[in-house]
Amino acid sequence: MSYRSGTGSSTAARAIAVIADVMAFILIAWILMYLLDANRGNELVQFVHDAANWLAGWSYDLFTFDEAWARVVAGYGLAAVVYLFVGHAVAGRIRR
Repeated sequence: MSYRSGTGSSTAARAIAVIADVMAFILIAWILMYLLDANRGNELVQFVHDAANWLAGWSYDLFTFDEAWARVVAGYGLAAVVYLFVGHAVAGRIRR
């Protein structure tokens, strides 16, 4: 019988990567909903907006573009990229 060492760390790394992907997906979903002018009265849109605000609280309004759409894309997009980069970097380090 072969015993694989490190399977627990592999599972933890996979979980971290999936969480980072979900966080980035929520942020990207909000960017698309904003750009496509989704109905803000819809409960799904409100949930995604609230979650994206919480996730990007540190990066929203970081840039002061004149156009509102550019602020949304830059602020929420930066958060999505950071979460993907950091989450996958941490997952890669755990796998080693």
